[in-house]
Amino acid sequence: MIDMLKKIIYASVLCIASMFAPVGFLRAQTPQERYEAFRRQARQQYEDFRSKANQQYADFVKQTWQRFHANEPIPDPFEKPVPPVVCPEEDRQKERKDEKRPYEEIVVVEPPRPQPQPVEPVKPVVPPTPRQETIGTTFYGTRIQCTVASKPQFALKGVDEEAIAETWQTLSSGQCDELLGQCLELRSRYKLNDWGYIQLLDQLAQQCCSLSNDVTLLMAWLYCQSGYRMRLGREGNRLYMLYASTNIIYRTNFFTIENEKFYPYKCERLESVCICGAYFPKEQSMTLEMHSEPQLTYRSSDKRMLQSERYADVKVSTSVNQNLIDFYNHYPTGSTNKDFGTRWAMYANTPLSHGTRAIVYPQLQNLLAGKDKLQAAEELLNWVQTAFVYEYDDTVWGYDRAFFAEETFFYPYADCEDRSILFSRLTRDLLDLDVVLLYYPGHLATAVRFESERPRGDFLSLPDGDYYIADPTYIGAPIGLTMPEMKDKPVKVIELQHQSH
Repeated sequence: MIDMLKKIIYASVLCIASMFAPVGFLRAQTPQERYEAFRRQARQQYEDFRSKANQQYADFVKQTWQRFHANEPIPDPFEKPVPPVVCPEEDRQKERKDEKRPYEEIVVVEPPRPQPQPVEPVKPVVPPTPRQETIGTTFYGTRIQCTVASKPQFALKGVDEEAIAETWQTLSSGQCDELLGQCLELRSRYKLNDWGYIQLLDQLAQQCCSLSNDVTLLMAWLYCQSGYRMRLGREGNRLYMLYASTNIIYRTNFFTIENEKFYPYKCERLESVCICGAYFPKEQSMTLEMHSEPQLTYRSSDKRMLQSERYADVKVSTSVNQNLIDFYNHYPTGSTNKDFGTRWAMYANTPLSHGTRAIVYPQLQNLLAGKDKLQAAEELLNWVQTAFVYEYDDTVWGYDRAFFAEETFFYPYADCEDRSILFSRLTRDLLDLDVVLLYYPGHLATAVRFESERPRGDFLSLPDGDYYIADPTYIGAPIGLTMPEMKDKPVKVIELQHQSH
């Protein structure tokens, strides 16, 4: 009797459970089948969430537009640059004593963060032949393409709220998911940072559409669905995309929306615009930081021979990837946390490309082989001090422009910040030593922390040890000498990541 009652209760439970359980759950008899049922249910929940998010976004587009006036571009903080100084020979030979130098503060740079991601995993789908179309572009000399069943099919009928909302729903119907998934895969394959990615989306959108407003909306949709924070704007019959950045970007006007800066893409002088306040779940602002080189096709620049004045054997033939130089030439400049020093840290923390390291580093490693780290650092310092011609940015560019280390090997002139960025890169990579940047009014230098071998002279006592001043613009000066004009000037210490290759 008890056994019969148990069977009746069990059958009743199964009957009730079948009314509420996900489809396929009760049929899953093996662990693999149960997992697949769970995965299908989770996938459907993701798709439902994204679908609802896009529906809500389209609904908001119909009602949340407001006119904003642009803020004036923030100029690069300008200070009269300190000219290079040649260290007198008697000062180079003079016996030095340790002298602790004061500093004002330490500028801490935030560690790199993961790139934004879509609200659901989007996998690139390669359609079977023959139903496929190739969308390709030449991205800084590199042929990049993706393959989809068909290009996005839509036509933006205007820039009014109803037209944009209707087209957003069309793009969100699933027809662009293949393209979105492959764009994310291309971002990973070519190691594009956020700025590189937004440019790639723009170029691919241009291959899909002929009208500028269609290009803007498709690019904005792909950018938004990839996890980035953006806003749509319109002025007259023109549609714009505005992107949020964790960096304060110089020389570009911006719009303040809910206390966050948004920059119009490819339109630096937009003065007034009607902006849609609709936002997407989990959106993140882009960043200018670059922690790996974009994988661009190598196109060799002209070779340069760079030789140290003091150490005749330190003579290095250099060449760089011209495509990477072109990429840097279109790169915005900015800082984080309203601290100008973080701008230089961004340049200094960007690694040299694999191609340049393959050409330059074996030569330097051979020249420095067998020497202790102090002597090797002295030779590297003199090479940077004397192998590069100094010139003011204002004379060459008409404005302040810092170089990525790569660019100093390419352009004929380099000022104090360019030399310091390069020296900090070489010292960390080749000698595995910690380096900081020193920011004086109108001047940038470096300081190095040594382990066993220690120089004598001027140093800063930082929480992790003593850093000896090494100034790439105090021509001929050894490590431990401060440029005379800087001895009584306030200085900020800018931390750098310890990246060795």
